[in-house]
Amino acid sequence: MNTKNTKSPKKTAVVICPGRGTYNKEELGYLKRLHHDKPELIAIIDDYRQQLGQMTITELDSMDKYSMRQHTAGENASALIYACALADFKTINQDEYDIVAVTGNSMGWYIALAVAGALDQQAAIELINTMGSMMKDGVIGGQLIYPIIDENWQQDKKLVEQVMLWLAEAQQVENAQVHISIHLGGYLVFGGNKVGLAALQQKLPVIQDRYPMNLFNHAAFHTPLLTDVAIKAKTLLAPELFNKPNIPLIDGQGKVWQPYSCDIIQLYHYTLGTQVVAPYDFSKAIEVAVKEFAPDKVIILGPGATLGGAVAQSLIKQQWLALNSKLDFIKLQKSAPFILAMGLEEQRQQVITGE
Repeated sequence: MNTKNTKSPKKTAVVICPGRGTYNKEELGYLKRLHHDKPELIAIIDDYRQQLGQMTITELDSMDKYSMRQHTAGENASALIYACALADFKTINQDEYDIVAVTGNSMGWYIALAVAGALDQQAAIELINTMGSMMKDGVIGGQLIYPIIDENWQQDKKLVEQVMLWLAEAQQVENAQVHISIHLGGYLVFGGNKVGLAALQQKLPVIQDRYPMNLFNHAAFHTPLLTDVAIKAKTLLAPELFNKPNIPLIDGQGKVWQPYSCDIIQLYHYTLGTQVVAPYDFSKAIEVAVKEFAPDKVIILGPGATLGGAVAQSLIKQQWLALNSKLDFIKLQKSAPFILAMGLEEQRQQVITGE
């Protein structure tokens, strides 16, 4: 009888990269606590920012207190979140997990480009820091978020229809500019100018005593208000920064950019053009991720773990793994977690050990 041990096959995984709003008070010190063993990765980012006269991410991460003004400013938050996410990616046990695709939410698309190899580390910090710094002289517009699901995390179709009517009405107000910015699982994120957001906010009924919620220090990304930013970005960043990815990339329209067939110029124009001014459909990206790649696990990079709910709500909408409600998802996560968020210690350990 053959008693030789045979290694079990790798588990397949789709990796999801976080966007703005994921480095909060609880995440202060994330790099120092979890990634002190990656000085070279952090040094590349710090050196780049020092040359521009900006605070280093080491300084920001090591501050005694979390500062809303400093830590949420685009030029700081973008680099911090990128560093945390890239360091987390490099912590994944790739002897245990076969990464079959990468995607991200909003700014997470830039991080996805980096972890998939479409940007090397120097190009990634140049692009991410440049795009994050576009608002340092004044944030263009703003964003607010609103739920379109019930307490079971099932999408309320009648509510969606009504919200679309309210949006259309708000768009008719004089000087109002307001658009869908992000499809985020059970939520819609809207971007617009002050007049447009105020007009929409007046129409949306208050839910859970917190929605509609304005997102602090967030610009109206993924809307036409950012047209000038997209034009400026292409004058500052060259197509030569981009490479073909090593891992399939799923963008904010659900398109898959494959390593061998990727058109780098199209990828450049999508990244600095289309997704800057058009809605980012994170829900569609998750749908494509599970249907096209059927992963054993979904790994969400830190910092934070706020994307877990949006991913779960997207899965429920698709009835993936027979999920029909929030309770179904909670039961699954307790018995055999499908989503592993590296911002949560217990799930992080599963990503590191593979167990």
